[in-house]
Amino acid sequence: MSDPYETTEQHLDRLLRRALNSFDLPDSTVDRLGSALAHSSSLYSSHHSPVLHRETYRHTYLLADGSALTLWELVHSGGRDEQEPRRHELYDDEGDAHIAAARLAGSLSDAPAFGDEGIQGDLEILTVIMSAPPAPAPRTYAPDNSADHARRVLRRAENSDRPSEEKARLLRAAFAHHITQIFGHQRRVDGREAGFTLYEHAFLLLDGSETSLWEVEHTATPDGRHMCEVYEDEHTARTAMESRTRIC
Repeated sequence: MSDPYETTEQHLDRLLRRALNSFDLPDSTVDRLGSALAHSSSLYSSHHSPVLHRETYRHTYLLADGSALTLWELVHSGGRDEQEPRRHELYDDEGDAHIAAARLAGSLSDAPAFGDEGIQGDLEILTVIMSAPPAPAPRTYAPDNSADHARRVLRRAENSDRPSEEKARLLRAAFAHHITQIFGHQRRVDGREAGFTLYEHAFLLLDGSETSLWEVEHTATPDGRHMCEVYEDEHTARTAMESRTRIC
C-alpha cells in the first residue's frame, strides 16, 4: 500500500489525486494537511467476496502543531471482474467511511458506531439476526495460484495456535479455492469499538478432496490495529472471536 521511500508530501498528493471525492474534503482539513510532517498507514478492515473487493485504510498524519489528523481511504472494485479498476474514496470522518463501506457491502458489518445506547442495542440485535447462517449457495472454485494463496493466508496469521505444518503441507496441493465472508460485526471491547470479520478460505486439492482455513480479521488489539488470526476449523475460529468480544 505504501512506498517506504515516499515522503509525506508525496503520499498525501497521491491520495488526493486518485480519490474520486477529494473535492468533498473540507477546505479546513486540506489546509491542515499542508503542514503534515510524517504519516502512518494501516489496513483497518477488508471485505472480499465474489461480487466485491473492498479495503478501508487509515492514514494518520502528524502536523506541525503537534496534533494528528486521520484520513480514511475506501478502495473497492467488483469481485468478478479482475480488470475493473479500483476506485478510491477519502473521508476525514470515520463514521462517514463506515457508512460508505456499508453501502458497498450492503451489510451492517461496516455500520458506524453510534453513541446512543438505544440505537446501538438495535444495531446489535440486527447484527445477530444478520449473522444467522444464510442458505448454502453452490461453491464455485477458481484455479488462481491457490497454493500460493494458502501460503499467504498462513503467513499473515498472528495467533500462536495457527494451523500446523501438516496443514500447510497439505495445502501445497491446492489448485483452486473459494473465499466466503461468513459474517462481520462491530463490538465494544475495553470501551472502544472493534470490528470482527470471519472468512472461510475453501481449497480444492489435487486428489479431489476439500479443506478450509478459517480467517478472523479484527481490530480488538491494544492499539486498535488490524490483526489476522487463522484457524483449522470454524468452531475454533468462532470460539476465538467469542473470547475476544466477551460474547457468552
